[in-house]
Amino acid sequence: QVQLVESGGGLVQAGGSWRLSCVASGSIFSLNQMGWFRRTPGKQRELVAAIGQGGSISYADSVKGRFTIYRDNANNTVYLQMNSLKPEDTAVYSCYAANLRVYWGQGTQVTVSS
Repeated sequence: QVQLVESGGGLVQAGGSWRLSCVASGSIFSLNQMGWFRRTPGKQRELVAAIGQGGSISYADSVKGRFTIYRDNANNTVYLQMNSLKPEDTAVYSCYAANLRVYWGQGTQVTVSS
């Protein structure tokens, strides 16, 4: 089992920066990938960013050049640094971790005001 605890949700002005954190505990040695999804009411869930165990990284086109995902293996934490935020980035952001199954955090709300 893997437990994920997110933090960092909040309200930020458009153009600003914000960072989300996700701490993993439990059977973390088997994790192949970690990352972030987001969901906006009326829209499908979107994979925002993912980072593999070997360091491979991918981003949604909508956030490329603005968001950065990175991990601190010593502290079992993955971060999502969000810059140049836009109102359309407003969503519930959920951390996930995957090995043979996918584990989810509880989700955290990020609201970008115009």
